[in-house]
Amino acid sequence: MKRPRSKPTLWFAAALVWLASGADASAEPQQLDTLKDVFAKLYSCWQPPSYSRAEPMDITVVVSFNRTGAILGQPRITYESGNPSENDRIAYRIAVMETLQRCTPLSFTEGLGGAVAGRPFAVTFRTRKRPPKPEEKRAWLIPKIL
Repeated sequence: MKRPRSKPTLWFAAALVWLASGADASAEPQQLDTLKDVFAKLYSCWQPPSYSRAEPMDITVVVSFNRTGAILGQPRITYESGNPSENDRIAYRIAVMETLQRCTPLSFTEGLGGAVAGRPFAVTFRTRKRPPKPEEKRAWLIPKIL
């Protein structure tokens, strides 16, 4: 003889079905409709090297996309701020390429995809400079003139 299901079990099952259907809708990537959206998406993927690995610097990459949001051609580094060491330069170039791999293909709307296809984007990734170290004040070593 089958036991009738209790209301809490039915509610729980209904909640699971509702959550599962909602998870599919939120898993779809948001389509990018403006240039501002494109840059915001690229900046959200940016992860600069840690300060222990490289000194902070700004770096600009020129990249083009096809209408489906995939990278078209080969991205080019066109600017690096300051006078970085070779190790810093390599660390930041790797970080830029990892950012592009993480973010692409971008999900363009049909209109934006047609408008930006093949056009170069110059994307500057800025890393905040470390705050200067405060000068240590040694009051006990300063001669006091009375």
